[in-house]
Amino acid sequence: MNTIKYIIFLALLLILPFTVVHPVFASVCRNKDCHQICILTINRSAKNYWEYRAAVSVDGVKRPIEVYNCRERVKVQENGTILPFEQKGPGEMICSFFNSSRR
Repeated sequence: MNTIKYIIFLALLLILPFTVVHPVFASVCRNKDCHQICILTINRSAKNYWEYRAAVSVDGVKRPIEVYNCRERVKVQENGTILPFEQKGPGEMICSFFNSSRR
């Protein structure tokens, strides 16, 4: 009887590491005009489907989370400052990437 419990315990001990789901730390990167732009994290707004909260890095420099409004083509910084998208910048990349993936 103890042998069966021991075998079950060993089987569970071997299976346990494969049941844990580890987070994926992949980022989407693109090269635009000699700059590497990477989307580090992104969440779409449930209320306004055209808005994305994203953290990006440009040439390896991480930027804080900003709201990218694909309808108005502006980004809202953490302090509330509203800026137009930079030409061939992260905002254009985010909006074009997700518009093309929805088709």
